[in-house]
Amino acid sequence: MIRILHKTNIDFIGLRHIFFAISGVVILAGIVSMSVKGFNMGLDFTGGTLMQVKFDQPVKIDALRTALDAGKVEASIQTYSDSNSFAIKVKGSQDNVNEKANAIIAALKTIPGATFTEEKRDYVGPIVGRDLAKKAVFAIILSMFGIIVYVAFRFSNPVWGTAGVIGLFHDVFVALTAMSLTNREIDLVIVAAFLTIAGYSINDTIVIFDRMRENIRNFPKMPMAELMNLSINECLSRTVITTLTVFITVLVLFLYGGAAINNFAFCMLIGTVTGVYSTVALCTPMVYQWERKHHK
Repeated sequence: MIRILHKTNIDFIGLRHIFFAISGVVILAGIVSMSVKGFNMGLDFTGGTLMQVKFDQPVKIDALRTALDAGKVEASIQTYSDSNSFAIKVKGSQDNVNEKANAIIAALKTIPGATFTEEKRDYVGPIVGRDLAKKAVFAIILSMFGIIVYVAFRFSNPVWGTAGVIGLFHDVFVALTAMSLTNREIDLVIVAAFLTIAGYSINDTIVIFDRMRENIRNFPKMPMAELMNLSINECLSRTVITTLTVFITVLVLFLYGGAAINNFAFCMLIGTVTGVYSTVALCTPMVYQWERKHHK
């Protein structure tokens, strides 16, 4: 395996209280932001106006987005292949459909030399209703319980599984905090990003836990703190390479992928960093803290 770090000896366990304090501050900031600002929920959750227009000549989606932004119309745009038609969605209640539609038309008329026909004007309800949201939360809770059972079975210790799930929740919560602080829109694509972050986080944690299990067998008399630091440092090169690969890819999407996936890429950037942080700075130190407290 390619290694970019050789024989590191960072005392992650010794720094655990600093890491816990950093996470505590971020979580507190998230709670305050979510309580004061809340979330900018997308059309998938709120419902709104749907307008479909067809241009007489080819028009780039960037031109539509520029015109809508200039008209202070916050909208999501969907293109239809092999046609000059666009579906434009704006958040709002069913009572102001015509108001929102007129604002869209006024903004599109500012596109130089572009003529269009309105094909459809309607109100679309939220895709994610209360019942579906409850089912999603229930499914997430079950999946978290499944992860605890799997990790507990694999490593013969439920504490390891619990620590992994706490780290997973930490990463998703930090991503939620970032979305709230920056007022970025949360839609179904962002929900997919949260699930991706969760999978990425637990995978990295299991890799280090697996190395800890091997070192426990190889060095049964080694002190727990030294063994955990050894395990993390042995996996550090692999972790950095994997993280940089994902981070650079997502950064390119964030910078050049366009507005349609910008929020998704932003969320993944945060999740990529926190996924590594929680593994080396939270999950493993939490296991140490538990073992230290209950095996004195």
